[in-house]
Amino acid sequence: MNVEPAELPGLAAATSLALLRQHAPLVHCLTNDVVQAFTANTLLAVGAAPAMVIEPREAAQFSAVADALLINIGTLTERRGVSMLAAIEAANQAGTPWVLDPVAVGALTFRTEFALSVLPLKPAAIRANASEILALAGQPALGRGVDSADDSRHALPFARRLAEEYGTLVAVTGRVDFITDGERAWSVADGDIMMTRVTGTGCALSAVVAAFCALPGDRLQHVAAACRVMARAGRLTAPESAGPGSFAVGLLDRLYRLQGEDLQ
Repeated sequence: MNVEPAELPGLAAATSLALLRQHAPLVHCLTNDVVQAFTANTLLAVGAAPAMVIEPREAAQFSAVADALLINIGTLTERRGVSMLAAIEAANQAGTPWVLDPVAVGALTFRTEFALSVLPLKPAAIRANASEILALAGQPALGRGVDSADDSRHALPFARRLAEEYGTLVAVTGRVDFITDGERAWSVADGDIMMTRVTGTGCALSAVVAAFCALPGDRLQHVAAACRVMARAGRLTAPESAGPGSFAVGLLDRLYRLQGEDLQ
């Protein structure tokens, strides 16, 4: 029987954040067109480095030298899919961890087929909402486009199953985030509803997860720390914001200023 996930200790999150800033990993982001600038700025704010190289002939070359790769299928096209597959193959050959963000799988056929086809290529982690996790696991889901109408706790058993089947980590995010390798699991109960009012916070989180995957040590702790860092920054930013616009800017500022004691 799986044990109820414990809350990730603040000290563990602080340790992972310090390690991230020490290493400043370079993250190759093959992400959706809506969020590229926000994703890049989020990585810079937290202490990592972004790059967006999408030409198929260059994507493979760059993935071999990056510290981590993000595959986000939010605005997937045939040509973008070619770039993603080339980047994944090069990353696997180089031993570079890559993260899958299966945006809106289950709702649309092309992206669902693509996401299912790359799962056997061994992502280091999958970051998705509850509906996306359920869809990847072949379960009925209540997603509406990129939004989830399912609860992350309901998706946790299926997240564990996906993690075990594909030898990966799964971060299913929502009101409470759950991060699992199939056996162990952490929870992160933090954040603010304002994070759902700004386009790209989830996609940016996936990029931050990729950055944390590049770190040495316990990858499950690092991925949970990525979720804690983003959620805590959102929670601290919300009271200072007048609305979504100032929140988006404030979130970047807060990530930049975030210290280990803020996570504890």
